[in-house]
Amino acid sequence: MTEALKTHEVVPDVIDTVPPALVKVSYPSGVSVEIGKELTPTQVKDQPTVDWDADTSAFYTLCMTDPDAPSRKEPKFREWHHWLVANIPGKDVSKGEVLSDYIGSGPPPKTGLHRYVFLVYRQPEKLTFDEKRLTNRSGDGRNNFSIKKFAQKYKLGNPIAGNMYQSEYDDYVPILYKQLEG
Repeated sequence: MTEALKTHEVVPDVIDTVPPALVKVSYPSGVSVEIGKELTPTQVKDQPTVDWDADTSAFYTLCMTDPDAPSRKEPKFREWHHWLVANIPGKDVSKGEVLSDYIGSGPPPKTGLHRYVFLVYRQPEKLTFDEKRLTNRSGDGRNNFSIKKFAQKYKLGNPIAGNMYQSEYDDYVPILYKQLEG
């Protein structure tokens, strides 16, 4: 099933290898992420519940990133990361260290479908991260991110689970942009 990440060119645009497992992502709006499925910014505005096969004694890093900023045709801000949580004990995301607060999809008007990619990495141990902590009140510091480089920096290896959906502009996006103005 995760092979579909190749079809949507997540491999090679974001990562080098297809993760062996699927990460389950469910939104409070009632929608679930299925590879390639289209979801609206309105449906994904609130932080989702995320589930994967985890070892309760291990630590994990979870990332949600958009490689298509500002558009898939011209990804000059690749990647714009939407969520980054590290040192997650087992799969209890609420107990992880939030490096970047969750921000839902906000593709600009007339930029077509964007891919939103979820990746989970198993950490070698509990780590110290020197990243600037980012709130969901500003978009600063989120563009030109590379989960691949982040994973290399912290020796996370390849992702153990992944998923993705696609989204394009809807009426919620201007509300999100207002929030990001601080």
